[in-house]
Amino acid sequence: MKIARIELYMPHLPYSGGVYLLSGGREYRGFDAAIVRVVADDGTDGWGESTPFGGTYIAAHARGAKAGIEEIAPHLLGRDPRRTDRIYDAMDEVLVGHLHAKAAIDTACWDLLGKSLGRPVCELLGGSTGVPMGTISSIYAGDPEDMRARTADHRARGYMGHSIKIGAHDSEGGPALDAERIAACLADRRPGEYFIADANGGLIPETALRMLAMLKPGLDFVLEAPCATWRETLSLRRHCPVPIILDELVQDDESLARLIADDAADGIGLKITKAGGLTPSRRQRDICRAAGLTISVQDTTGSDIAFAAITHMGATVPPRLLRCILNSRDMVTLTTADFQPQMRNGGILPPDLPGLGITVNRDALGNAVGIWGD
Repeated sequence: MKIARIELYMPHLPYSGGVYLLSGGREYRGFDAAIVRVVADDGTDGWGESTPFGGTYIAAHARGAKAGIEEIAPHLLGRDPRRTDRIYDAMDEVLVGHLHAKAAIDTACWDLLGKSLGRPVCELLGGSTGVPMGTISSIYAGDPEDMRARTADHRARGYMGHSIKIGAHDSEGGPALDAERIAACLADRRPGEYFIADANGGLIPETALRMLAMLKPGLDFVLEAPCATWRETLSLRRHCPVPIILDELVQDDESLARLIADDAADGIGLKITKAGGLTPSRRQRDICRAAGLTISVQDTTGSDIAFAAITHMGATVPPRLLRCILNSRDMVTLTTADFQPQMRNGGILPPDLPGLGITVNRDALGNAVGIWGD
């Protein structure tokens, strides 16, 4: 089997909540996706998605993904898409870094591999644990009572985890406002729920410690990505009374190794696009398992195709380490594929279908913006 054709589509994904507010005054109304179709010479195809969270989350953006795919795609024609590690080696030989550009191609090759073998992707990644997974909401920063109401709405829809966005500037209310946001969102906490206070690098050690000092004892949450740099994170770690998990600072194997060496955190937010696809995500899953780090399997954002990849990867994480997975498709209004996970005991599992188990809605993608091969 050889790669005969690669197609690139770039639909816009409007944000389902209108305006998404993040620390530092960042606003998002929609996201541009890079969706790749890899077609083998026997007609088997696979799909993958890379949807960066705008251009201010990490060093990634949709036009950069397009440029990276344009660099990589011609060099993959004629290669066996089922040899996922060798495909990744080939991508690395052509282009250093730019993991978000490689993610969609890599995931598409895993989807194709699963279809060629008649097996779900999760089984090829090590096997599903069979334990239903809870999903995590994404509660953008705003008025504390409004955030409490949005948390309650997601709870009513079956979400067991909640990612609360914080990181207010002093001019906006600073640590006091962030403390109110956390307290409000946790006010109605139910047994078994998991809460993340996610600053997306918007705090410095001083503001983080001021915020934590204002909270009542006994609130059960973890602090995600509090600071933008390693130095600030390590400084806060020495004084922080709650668990820390990292996200933006952990983008590759090397940074994960640094986290472990420095004992900088207790877990990570494993985002498939940020990691570069399912191949490096699988490695990072295993490194976390060896180090006893917790994992929330997510993505920067994304549609149904991204959610399918999240679900398959999440299903392979040992339950004692897995916290939640992100239902990314709930964040956008465009349906790019039909994906029907299994619903069990209030959680989800991947469907028992070949590959990612998706049927892509070709009409929603628009015309291809790039085609390589026959």
